[in-house]
Amino acid sequence: MMEKWLVGVDLGGTTTKLAFLNTYGEILHKWEIPTDTSNKGKSIIINIAKSIDEKLEELDQPKEKLAGVGMGAPGPVDMSKGIIYEAVNLGWESNYPLKDLLEVETNLPAVIDNDANCAALGEMWKGAGNGSKDTICVTLGTGVGGGIIANGQIIHGVKGAGGEIGHITVVPENGAQCNCGKRGCLETVASATAVVRLAKEAVEVSDTPSTLREMFKSGEKVTAKDVFDAARSNDGLAKKVVNQLAYYLGFALSNLGNGLNPENIVIGGGVSKAGDILLEPVKEYFKKFAFPTVAESTSLAIATLGNDAGVIGAAWLVKSTVK
Repeated sequence: MMEKWLVGVDLGGTTTKLAFLNTYGEILHKWEIPTDTSNKGKSIIINIAKSIDEKLEELDQPKEKLAGVGMGAPGPVDMSKGIIYEAVNLGWESNYPLKDLLEVETNLPAVIDNDANCAALGEMWKGAGNGSKDTICVTLGTGVGGGIIANGQIIHGVKGAGGEIGHITVVPENGAQCNCGKRGCLETVASATAVVRLAKEAVEVSDTPSTLREMFKSGEKVTAKDVFDAARSNDGLAKKVVNQLAYYLGFALSNLGNGLNPENIVIGGGVSKAGDILLEPVKEYFKKFAFPTVAESTSLAIATLGNDAGVIGAAWLVKSTVK
């Protein structure tokens, strides 16, 4: 009997990551293609299907080798209907029939979910979630995304917006404007762009000497990595900014923890590359705000899969859904 492969697709606004995996979640082959958002994104799915066929041909493998294709898409998804409600960055119209189009173009069974949910599933299956069926994953990147897994199932909610961790309000009064239209969301204080904004604000209201002050003054482009590197070098102002971020993140995660008591909370995304200088203060604030039983039983860890989390989680959708 032929060993089947799973196809994982992580659809991004500029790049689409693809991979063939075995049923144990091991990546056998992975590659990327540009995401063509021109003409209202009409070529996106066609290009993905074509790329899968080309890779099979390159590997001299038959189409029958593939069990199905899973995809993580950037927007709220209705899994039962197979639609993505909105994906502004891709040019797709509302209620885009993603699952049907993916099945037609690839001639494979398809399963879709939100990209952050797929990253969470990937970390649960093969990453820092350690196979736990109760895991929360928060991704700190340009924005803040997340996925909540309870009893092995992603929490979608009634309209696919479950797990929008980035839009938990953590600054209820005079918070910064968020792209979602609200103010004071976690995304406004914990994303990569937010870290830079917080550093700039700290420089403006304080006279504390700092390498960041010099960078801003010289017109140099300051990144979140610069802020964490400065904090690591014992820069007082940078340490204050990191502590501010950790406070809000620990606060938000503790309240999620109090509601769900997961076994693990995994922190991923580009900001998580800061490592322990971020994780340790977040742990302290989590313990401070969490219900004692939650503080003792829920562990926090940095994600381990990096950019592979999305394709691995998308492959898990196939493994757990397609029979």
